[in-house]
Amino acid sequence: MSATTTLKLPEKLKARIARLAKETGRSAHSLMIDALEREVVREERMRDFVHEALASDAGVEEGAAVYRAEDVHSWLERLAGKHRAARPKPWRK
Repeated sequence: MSATTTLKLPEKLKARIARLAKETGRSAHSLMIDALEREVVREERMRDFVHEALASDAGVEEGAAVYRAEDVHSWLERLAGKHRAARPKPWRK
């Protein structure tokens, strides 16, 4: 079920949406729904990324293993090349 929401758009933005809708054969409503969906997904992903980064930082502060970037990149390149590769050794634990 859909809910109705009213948005007050600046005239220039409204005109751009209308022009794009006409050019693409889509409705302005469809364009705005798709744009809102993409932006909400982007914001959710950014929020999740920040939460994960903060949790990782806290883990490092609590003594989690830390790896040198060069070692990790080398390991990933070997894996991408379909080679068996031992995991890198922690730089600090």
